[in-house]
Amino acid sequence: MAKGFVIVLALVLTVSSVHAQRRPRIFIEAKDGFDVYVSAALSKKDVGVDVVTDQTMADYVMKASEVEVQKVSTGSKFANCIFASCAGNADKGNTSVQVVDREGVVKWSYAVNKGRGEKNKQALAEAIAKHFKSEFLRKH
Repeated sequence: MAKGFVIVLALVLTVSSVHAQRRPRIFIEAKDGFDVYVSAALSKKDVGVDVVTDQTMADYVMKASEVEVQKVSTGSKFANCIFASCAGNADKGNTSVQVVDREGVVKWSYAVNKGRGEKNKQALAEAIAKHFKSEFLRKH
């Protein structure tokens, strides 16, 4: 009888410790393909979350606003090169994200602006992943 109790107790402790070590699951809402950039950045930056494709399986949902890209005109590029050593010639992009729990409570939000030309979406996603890792996961 005591041996059976010990086995059951060991199983319960094993299951509970595995559950406690489970990485948070996050669902990223699709916005013009930007969710793929964010998912890739979370993986690249080794953030420590599992991205799921089914929102019902997620602990958190990441909602992103539309990525806005401000193109620098050819005239502005020319003027900058004449008067300012070509500084500020890259296109600029910005977006913001919110992470909410299952009850809809905002747990983290972040706004990012980057000037990276054609690589705007990747740079924005990597900035989101970096700050998500350092700010959100440290607290939760």
